[in-house]
Amino acid sequence: MNKNDLKFDFDDILISPAVQSSIQSRKTVRVLDDNGMLPLFTAPMDTVIELEHRRIFTDNQIYPIIPRTQTKYFNASDCRQVNDWVALSLDQFEKLFLTEKTATNSNRIRVCIDIANGHMQRLMDAVVQAREKYNDQLILMVGNVANPHTFIELSRAGADFVRVGIGNGSGCSTSVHTGIGYPLASLIHDIHQEKENHSMQFAKVVADGGIKKYADIIKVLALGADYVMCGGIFNKALESAGNTFAANKKFEGYTVPGDQVDQYSDEVKTAFKMGSLFYKKFRGMSTKEVQAHLGNELRSSEGVTRMIQVEYTIAGWVENFKDYLSSAMSYTDSKDLAGFIGKPHWNLITQNSLNRFNK
Repeated sequence: MNKNDLKFDFDDILISPAVQSSIQSRKTVRVLDDNGMLPLFTAPMDTVIELEHRRIFTDNQIYPIIPRTQTKYFNASDCRQVNDWVALSLDQFEKLFLTEKTATNSNRIRVCIDIANGHMQRLMDAVVQAREKYNDQLILMVGNVANPHTFIELSRAGADFVRVGIGNGSGCSTSVHTGIGYPLASLIHDIHQEKENHSMQFAKVVADGGIKKYADIIKVLALGADYVMCGGIFNKALESAGNTFAANKKFEGYTVPGDQVDQYSDEVKTAFKMGSLFYKKFRGMSTKEVQAHLGNELRSSEGVTRMIQVEYTIAGWVENFKDYLSSAMSYTDSKDLAGFIGKPHWNLITQNSLNRFNK
């Protein structure tokens, strides 16, 4: 069967090691980009990241994106002063940056136009207008899209980054309710194939949604994504922005959330280190409660809300990720990210093969 005959996802493939690897130790592999950061973005979700504590992510070499729930009253000056990525609705972006020309300086403004349907002509037009007005003073991330040709068109319009993936995320129920979607692993692969058919400047590919484990991130980079956006994975970290609750001791096994706590306090950090259980609220950004918080007209929800047990600290997760990524890169003879992204060979596998590997 040809790889293009059937769409696939992360559990359907394995990366092949190189015939020979010149790398003698994974310590010599560089897993950071040119800015000294990991190829990771936080999803702009209010149960993942907040403005006040975003440095927890940057200190761990993860790019933060401030969610719309915290930028809804921002003006253009606020966007610049944050000096990090900010998520804006398309309405807000048009008002702040297209209605009038915003003054720019040496600090380039990083904006993620955070909408569910990145296939709208209106978004394409906004990107073209913004590029004409601001040239490279405005760095734009747009999406989400689930069609390789849309990625090409948004690149041609002038987008710097394109979020790809619809319906894959743990907080998203779009595909379940609408039937719209595209398996993310195949989507990244097909975009990578499309890029080889065009001679132009491409946006960076940001794989967004459905990332559940370290291997998913590594596979999506190997398939050709420049960056990976994570929501549910980071929500499981103690320091994420989701409301945090101690386990309720009234219930056997402490498997029910109890009183809300301050996850940033030394007391909670120590308790977690000593083995205490904590739970996090996690919700998609198209749930009705987020719509209400943003002041939007309520419509059918395409998101989910759930409680998730805290599994690790951000620093602990990052330490493991660096080890696993550098190990994978050493197997494939990749000395840096540029030599790994979209380069390794991989194979489709059967369900029986997957069962053998799953421990």
